Amino acid sequence: MLDTWFDPMALAIVLAGTLAATLLRCGVADSRIALCALRGLFDEPFDAARAKASLAVQIREIADDGFLRAEPHHFGDREFDSLSDLMISQRSIQSLHGEHSKFKDARLANAHTAMRVFDSAAELAPVLGLAGTLVALGQAQGAAAANSGIVGAISTAVVTTLYGLVAANFLFSPIGNAIARRSRQEERDRDEVLEWLANGIQKAGKADAAPVAAKVAA
Repeated sequence: MLDTWFDPMALAIVLAGTLAATLLRCGVADSRIALCALRGLFDEPFDAARAKASLAVQIREIADDGFLRAEPHHFGDREFDSLSDLMISQRSIQSLHGEHSKFKDARLANAHTAMRVFDSAAELAPVLGLAGTLVALGQAQGAAAANSGIVGAISTAVVTTLYGLVAANFLFSPIGNAIARRSRQEERDRDEVLEWLANGIQKAGKADAAPVAAKVAA
């Protein structure tokens, strides 16, 4: 039964043809972004608890030593490392939101690009399956004239159509949806951490300002 449904030629027509057609339709730059997003699905997702634990050290230092003596703490996340530098240098919650929006817009743009590429692949896979079917049927006509090989040609035609449908609905489309889900979850987690950070900085800033106010009153 495996021999009936496994056809290397049909598989090559569908997969190689779909990838080539997607590359031509979407371009090299967008395809590269899609591959990066696909690789990102196998990476560890953004860990909000770890981010809060790392940023808590920063907030505690600001509350204890003040903004002037505090040093930015980095934990390997490009966005929040940048926000740590920003909060020490500018001490502005509004600037944190503005910087976060820049990173968020860039991430969303990449996610939407990746989803568009995989949606295009899902759209093209059945078309390439149909193309493989037509190629196989063309071979069947020659095989009929020679009175040999017609069964194999028809089998390839059927399997190629099946491969196109399977690739679209069980490979490319699910990958696009997985990227969308990962993107939505990450943005929710990052927004939550940012709000937590902004509240913590606000409280730390008040604690930092209290001793100064006491000295002025004295």
